[in-house]
Amino acid sequence: MTSTYGDWLKQQRETAGLTQQQLADMAVMTRSHISHIEAGRRIPSKEDARRLDRALNTGNVLSSFLPTEDAAVADYFEAARLFERQAVMIREFALSFVPGILQTAAYARAVLGTPFPRVSEEECDRRLVTRLGRAKILDDPVTPVVWALLDEAVLRRQIGGPNVMAEQIMHLVRLGESGRIQVHVMPFTLGVHPLLSNMLTLMWFEDQPPMAYGEGLHMGKIHDTPSVVQDLQHRYDFALGNALPLKQSLALLRATARDYERHG
Repeated sequence: MTSTYGDWLKQQRETAGLTQQQLADMAVMTRSHISHIEAGRRIPSKEDARRLDRALNTGNVLSSFLPTEDAAVADYFEAARLFERQAVMIREFALSFVPGILQTAAYARAVLGTPFPRVSEEECDRRLVTRLGRAKILDDPVTPVVWALLDEAVLRRQIGGPNVMAEQIMHLVRLGESGRIQVHVMPFTLGVHPLLSNMLTLMWFEDQPPMAYGEGLHMGKIHDTPSVVQDLQHRYDFALGNALPLKQSLALLRATARDYERHG
């Protein structure tokens, strides 16, 4: 999002003689949300933009000229991607692949270059840029807090070959050893667990209720109904309670990476 949209919103607010809090009250939003939009850190939803238009008496300007981004992601993931950037805490469960924000370039390219359906090299490069761009949220040493709960299948499924896997797993080890993420492995010996049927992302925010995102083949869904989100959080907590502790998980990751290095 360029700063132009946020700058224009700020100009209209100040012209109307409103503080951020006053505008937030009129538009049924939070002051921090207004602040993030004006600073260019967030893109308002269409409904938020319509409420801002009504509050500022700007017709449909704010709702009609919402900024767009040239991001190569599936349509059903776009909303989740935007929320991911706003989250102060993210808890991931991965069943088959390393979560996107934790992928190395080589691993991500191997995932995105899957043989079906085939995509051009140019399209693969576009998707790779977007995928690696998502990982930049980890550049901040504190926020968001990230937990990664990985089914052991994530480690055993060779994506891109042994060298790619060794590099990817050691990337997780470094993030875990540095304290930037919490990583836990759910071993095969555990058998059935509450998250076995899907991948799941739980997100918490500064100024809005938590939400969840689940994804399957050609589909993804944002869950914001409190009872549903709470159920998914309980499932995650139950599964996490049966996963390997951090120290043991890191030991398993290192041992698995060494195995791949030997075969590579």
